[in-house]
Amino acid sequence: MKITSGLAALVVTLGGVSAGWAGDMPHLRAAMLSVGTVNWELSTIKDNGFDQKNGFVLDVQDYADNAATKIAFEGGAADVMVSDWIWVARMRADGHDYVFIPYSKAVGGLVVKDDSGIESLPDLDGKKIGIAGGPLDKSWLILRAYARKQYDFDLAGRTEQVFGAPPLIFKAGLDGETAGAINFWHFLAKMKAKGMHDLVTVTQASEALGLDPETPLLGYVLKGDFVAAHPEVAQGLAKASRAAKDRLATDDGVWETLRPSMGAKTDADFIALRDGYREGIPSAKPVDEAAANRFLSLMAELGGEKLVGKAKTLPDGVFLSLE
Repeated sequence: MKITSGLAALVVTLGGVSAGWAGDMPHLRAAMLSVGTVNWELSTIKDNGFDQKNGFVLDVQDYADNAATKIAFEGGAADVMVSDWIWVARMRADGHDYVFIPYSKAVGGLVVKDDSGIESLPDLDGKKIGIAGGPLDKSWLILRAYARKQYDFDLAGRTEQVFGAPPLIFKAGLDGETAGAINFWHFLAKMKAKGMHDLVTVTQASEALGLDPETPLLGYVLKGDFVAAHPEVAQGLAKASRAAKDRLATDDGVWETLRPSMGAKTDADFIALRDGYREGIPSAKPVDEAAANRFLSLMAELGGEKLVGKAKTLPDGVFLSLE
């Protein structure tokens, strides 16, 4: 319920949360992609009042691309953004006091058409692979390392890579212009709903490489000085995020309210997106920093300074300590 007045919006007491004035609560300005899947969680936070129940007001600012969200965050126009912790580690190694709150462990894989006859990575020898995210895409790097370890197969050297935006890789894979595709998880979910399947997932590859697939990759990024000034807001964000995840993990009705914003043209697309999101919900346990360090070391080996900068090992303080 929202009541507008010349003073402030009254926060109704629900579930034992103390009543208060929303106008007196600190606001958290979030720079987010206008079409990002994180909006499903943010909408759930706002629709259920999980922000105000945890002591802050979430203000979502929509941007067209990741570069714009970073400019807003780094320039002070926003307090929080979403990125991967590899970038946070890189920035900390460069002297920026950024911290990370886990959001998702959803990762993709390499998909092929159901009737392709391709059964393993060496079957892609001489063929095209479509890759969203560029040559330093982390899924691509992990799959290269896996191909080398599992098959002694140079995935980069023995295939032709076609790099492009996720929608283009989506179309090229479905049209058969590429023999395989590596894309963001939500595009892969829809590709699998339309006649493609995993040849190998990043989870499978990670396990074979001795990595922990439970390590969350994406998360909310805050500045250390903001956390120091507003520790209750940082903790509140983590709690609101977890409350939304718990609701999204168990309540199918919530997904029906989100469906118009999900870009799901069919029931199969909708179910694939819903189930894919649920699979990506990370544990509430603290991040295993030793496992994260192993992951970062592999990224440094494969991606070099272009990917990790000076962060060859995990800097202290990347993962925000939560209550």
